[in-house]
Amino acid sequence: MIQPTLKYVPCPGPAAAGHPEQGRRMAYWEWNETGDAAHPHVIVCVHGLARQGRDFDTLARALARHARVVCPDVVGRGRSDWLADPMQYQLPVYAADMLALLAQLHAQRPIATLDWVGTSMGGLIGMGLCGQPGVLPVPVRRLVLNDVGPRVEWQALARIGQYLGQPAHFATLQQAADALWAVSRSFGPHTPAQWLELSRAMVRETPQGGLALHYDPAIAVPFRALTPEAALAGEQQLWQLYDQIPAQVLLLRGAESDLLSSATAREMTARGPRARLVEFAGVGHAPTLVQPDQVAVVAQFLLERQEELTA
Repeated sequence: MIQPTLKYVPCPGPAAAGHPEQGRRMAYWEWNETGDAAHPHVIVCVHGLARQGRDFDTLARALARHARVVCPDVVGRGRSDWLADPMQYQLPVYAADMLALLAQLHAQRPIATLDWVGTSMGGLIGMGLCGQPGVLPVPVRRLVLNDVGPRVEWQALARIGQYLGQPAHFATLQQAADALWAVSRSFGPHTPAQWLELSRAMVRETPQGGLALHYDPAIAVPFRALTPEAALAGEQQLWQLYDQIPAQVLLLRGAESDLLSSATAREMTARGPRARLVEFAGVGHAPTLVQPDQVAVVAQFLLERQEELTA
């Protein structure tokens, strides 16, 4: 079975924790089964708030015969560096890191076709970049927003805040998977094997033995500092960015999502890029893009020809 290659990109801006003199790096996982090490079609897949790049393994395997699939670990997560200042764990820093990544990929070989898949936070980053013409080395052609939009429901943020950054230690991977499932049931039905595989990259070994969550607990600091007023101001900015997106947009929604309301999803189909909406029954926030029907919807959108998409 094809496996990804772990790579790194140096990033500007805030210093890393522990070794600021060395600069800061973001890790990314690259999948490529095209036979061309610098294939000109690049698909960037960016994960949610407390997740990491290996979330996209199943989707990446389905796409890797057709494109380079690049799945970063956003700073503070996975194999990427942690930040010295927790208040820097915010969207502008994440977006700047993605620009550094795309600049590195574009320098290796000019990107001819660029697509973006963003789950939750990864979708917000994608909206921010796609809504600013000229920022990216090449425009995003097709954008997949996975259960996220300009308006994020406050009750969902409160729910996430209850577990984000809480200390946790596990003796085994199975124990970690069980604990993660307790706060992730909204992801929808998964087999035990699917969930165990999704949980594997969610933990890291500790010097004391056992396992801890893969991310810096301090990512919760700016999240908990968010107020309803600040969230509303951010929403207004995101709608402005969304309305300026030139890419074709596929909007995925868990039919039971508490983060992306059905009203917001419908509004996204009627303004700006007029997203194509697909909902998944029995799923909340957010579809994991592991189930065959979810993978098929995304793969078809990203790989079908232009004339098929507009027919």
